[in-house]
Amino acid sequence: MHPAPFFRESDPETLLARIRAYPLGLVCANGEVAPLAAHTPVLADMETGTPRLRFHLSAHNPLTRRLESGASALIVFTGPDAYISPDWYGPVPDQVPTWNYLSVEADGAAEPTDATRFLDDVSDHFEGLLLPKPPWTRAKMAPGAFELMLRGIRAFQLTPVRLEGITKLSQNKTTESREGVIEGLSATAGGLAIAQEMRKLPL
Repeated sequence: MHPAPFFRESDPETLLARIRAYPLGLVCANGEVAPLAAHTPVLADMETGTPRLRFHLSAHNPLTRRLESGASALIVFTGPDAYISPDWYGPVPDQVPTWNYLSVEADGAAEPTDATRFLDDVSDHFEGLLLPKPPWTRAKMAPGAFELMLRGIRAFQLTPVRLEGITKLSQNKTTESREGVIEGLSATAGGLAIAQEMRKLPL
């Protein structure tokens, strides 16, 4: 995580909203020989005022066995990001290229949870985003097919002991330079999302 304190984001609601917008997380844990990591969609909510992150992994993934043995997990989420050219800072001299981005980190123990309920919640949430397409449900599967596939899936729930993020949007630059960055990003297809995030902050 970036060490500069003015880039740090600690508001749980902001961070959970960011996870919901960019739900593909990278789950990491220390392995016996090397670090282990796997990408997986994550459902984020507040349960009785406490953030809760739910995800699933293949039963045959070495990371699954590490989490089942009690290893602590780190989940990293990356939101929109973009390269920042020093040319966009205007008259400010002697700058170097950098990167603007939004991110979230959550760590804690991952406990097993009900895989059937998790998969139902995943399909309910993400199918809802595809309306007016008729939602997919496991009722569309042949009898016994879901139960067979469920054998190879493990679901986890993580209540973070640390939930932090980075909001790196040129806050350390002058108003003129930030306006130049927004203008430069807005002229590139890959920079539009970060430009929009920058506009949300006071100049």
